[in-house]
Amino acid sequence: MLSSTRPSQWLSSFFALAIALPAIAFCSGTALGQQRDPNLSLHHTVLDDVSEAYRFERFSVASADNQRHWRVTLGIPKEAAPETGFPAFWMLDGNGALMEFDASLLDELGAQNATPVLVFLGYDNELRIDPARTRDYTFAIDPYHDDDTPPERLGGGADAFLEVIERHIRPEIAQRVTTDPAQQTLWGHSLGGLFALHTLYTRSGAFTTYAAGSPSLWWADGALLGAPEARFSANNAGHSARVLLSMGGGERAQDTRHRDMNDPRVQAHLQRVANAPPDSTEKLAERLAQVPGITVSYREFPELTHGLTFRASLMDALHVTTGITDHSSTRGTIR
Repeated sequence: MLSSTRPSQWLSSFFALAIALPAIAFCSGTALGQQRDPNLSLHHTVLDDVSEAYRFERFSVASADNQRHWRVTLGIPKEAAPETGFPAFWMLDGNGALMEFDASLLDELGAQNATPVLVFLGYDNELRIDPARTRDYTFAIDPYHDDDTPPERLGGGADAFLEVIERHIRPEIAQRVTTDPAQQTLWGHSLGGLFALHTLYTRSGAFTTYAAGSPSLWWADGALLGAPEARFSANNAGHSARVLLSMGGGERAQDTRHRDMNDPRVQAHLQRVANAPPDSTEKLAERLAQVPGITVSYREFPELTHGLTFRASLMDALHVTTGITDHSSTRGTIR
């Protein structure tokens, strides 16, 4: 199930990745509507440079049938661990999240009173975003699939992926660094945000903070919108949780300037997205705020469309949970 490499074994091979990365434009007008290219590959990241605050390790996990492979990259503080262990900040779409970090951000995290372990939970390839996320991050099979839908896009694998996290990834992390079980954050964007909320509702105490950026509440005809309070209450076993919900003002306003509205696939997707009203995320925050044991906040990023909230929601979650400066409006490294 598990394969592993220590720093001395993987550093030399890892630093040989290719393809230069363009800069993302965080500005008004046309650039705000542009989508990030999902086919972008990793190249130069913070792993390629020496950090005063962090060292990095990596390991991979395979499914029982060896058909699925996940990659976990750990940013481990160089300082001595607190008695209770380091806080841990987990990021879905780990390759994409890794591309949003730079040396100054690592230094800022290292200067905090409680420096977090960074857990980049991705796939064992060089893609920024892997299509397999659809399978792993969704709790139900896509009701609109057809015979030509690839297996990794069918969905419904969230519970199986949670088992991988709990039974294989957490124990391996524990062999490498001590983390504080009372300070565990899970961040995800889009389908990753949906997964974070599903985890909140179904896994008692798995994390303490759940950050869901632009969660895909439309999935499976908006099934997750049904009775979230009851789901949490039935599974929390006395645990409390903090929830950070966010979305872009452009996506809430249903800005389609960056979409090819003549493409039937785009039309079909937007029709599915309409299963969740534009204010669903804000309304969900209001509902969860009434649930005993949950502390919730909602933030909207003016003008940003769905793809651009990836970085914004990640930086916001880091700001809220670690105390660093809010970098949610800063430029990223990719388009």
